[in-house]
Amino acid sequence: MVNLSAEDLMPKNKVIDYDKDLPQGEQAAHNSEVRKRIDELKEQQRLKELLDDTDDW
Repeated sequence: MVNLSAEDLMPKNKVIDYDKDLPQGEQAAHNSEVRKRIDELKEQQRLKELLDDTDDW
């Protein structure tokens, strides 16, 4: 049984271009807007939970 690591399978002189897999143009802008909206909703939820948990009222 031979155990090969990822380094053994990759050519030694090849540079990996990870950016080629990222969305470009409109898709990138759309993804950015969606992530921003998700962050806003998560922050609202966090704040609501903080207010609901307080017994100061």
